[in-house]
Amino acid sequence: MKPVRWFVYLLAFAVLVLHQDWWNFHTATPLVFGFLPIGLAYHAAYSLACCVLMALLVAVAWPKELEKYEALPQSPATTDGH
Repeated sequence: MKPVRWFVYLLAFAVLVLHQDWWNFHTATPLVFGFLPIGLAYHAAYSLACCVLMALLVAVAWPKELEKYEALPQSPATTDGH
C-alpha cells in the first residue's frame, strides 16, 4: 500500500478523534469574530477539514477497480426506473 494512503488513513483517524471536542464543551468564550462561540467556530472549522479530508480520501484511497463496472453497458431492467 502506498505511504500516502496510510497518511490519509491516519489523518482520518485524527479527525475522528478531534470530533470529540471536550475542551470547548462548557464554555462559550472567547467569541470568534466578536459573536461566534468558540465551540461553534470549532465545529465550522472541523466541517471544512472534513470536506478536505473527503476530497483526499476520494483522490487517494478510492478503489480504482470499481471504475470498470461504470463502463459496462446498463441492462434494460436497471434503466427503466423500477
